[in-house]
Amino acid sequence: MEGMTNPFLVPEFVEDNSLIPIVEKILLGERLTFEDGIKLFKTNDILTLGKLADFVNKKKNGNLVYFVVNRHINLTNLCIGNCKFCAFRRSKSDADSYELTIDEVLKKIESFKGISEIHIVSGLHPEWSYDYYIELLREIKKNFPYVHIQAFTAEEIDHLCRISGKDTEEVFCDLIEAGLGSLPGGGAEIFSEEIRKKLCPEKLSSDRYLEIHKIAHKFGLKTNASILYGHIETYEDRVKHLLRLRELQDETGGFQAFISFAYHPKNTKLGGNFTTGFDDLKMLSVARVLLDNFPHIRAFWIMLGEKLAQISLHFGVDDLDGTVIEESITHSAGANTGSFMPKERLIKLIKESGKIPVERDTNYNVIKVYD
Repeated sequence: MEGMTNPFLVPEFVEDNSLIPIVEKILLGERLTFEDGIKLFKTNDILTLGKLADFVNKKKNGNLVYFVVNRHINLTNLCIGNCKFCAFRRSKSDADSYELTIDEVLKKIESFKGISEIHIVSGLHPEWSYDYYIELLREIKKNFPYVHIQAFTAEEIDHLCRISGKDTEEVFCDLIEAGLGSLPGGGAEIFSEEIRKKLCPEKLSSDRYLEIHKIAHKFGLKTNASILYGHIETYEDRVKHLLRLRELQDETGGFQAFISFAYHPKNTKLGGNFTTGFDDLKMLSVARVLLDNFPHIRAFWIMLGEKLAQISLHFGVDDLDGTVIEESITHSAGANTGSFMPKERLIKLIKESGKIPVERDTNYNVIKVYD
């Protein structure tokens, strides 16, 4: 540490001396390795980890923290999948199963004014035709031309390929023509195929997830990426996952934000425990310093809770997602947060953290700065 000019880190501050070589790399702007990632996950020196992530974030985003005024819509909880970590899936015989018509979707959008983004993810419906999804996008775009449609995880895109008999490029052509603007990051789970066989054997492979995002980038669509952590994966699995995302981003540059989804065990076949705040902050911080080519790290307050999400703004996070309005998937698995956060509350959380709130659109164009 001797001779370093950065004043925020001094030898006395770094409690875990094994981190000093990593500290030097980060301050010099050097890329971290797999071994560095493992060491960061294993350390208990959470404050140094947070300082490092905050340093990297400030170089990219200064004191700006983004949010979007959006609405989540989960079209159906009917699903042909059987993922062990999922509490959302239902069969037709279940009393609480549901499936939205296109008119019902339009009414949900109409009921909340001022949104700039519709975020659509759902189960893989066993009976809906390919035409339903295309018509859905067309009707949304016709009735709300000013709204950006971020829809369909890579898993859902793969499903659309299967039910249509079309290849991925053809599906993207149809979806974009109908109004698709970008892809969410869900469906990545954890890239270890060994773990995927235990969690979601019917789900698309990690290679296929990355391939779909790569094709989306080729079509000019921006996408997000994610991880599901806190179940049966190891730190090694997490780091390998992050590095594969970093590798694709080196190639395409099409990812906008990385989102870490904390596993929620309630009502799932997998069971287990909720993640801790310590691990949540570690996941976000390590992601920030390893994903050096990702512009944004997003804290999904639905999973973290607003208080931890606010603290995460000093652990590498520069985006609090959005107003959300309605979310069913995480709440089915035990999330005890609300499903809606008013814009004014997001602004307050950001300002109280000493940051500058920025309302954005889906592609991070600035709508308004609240300074």
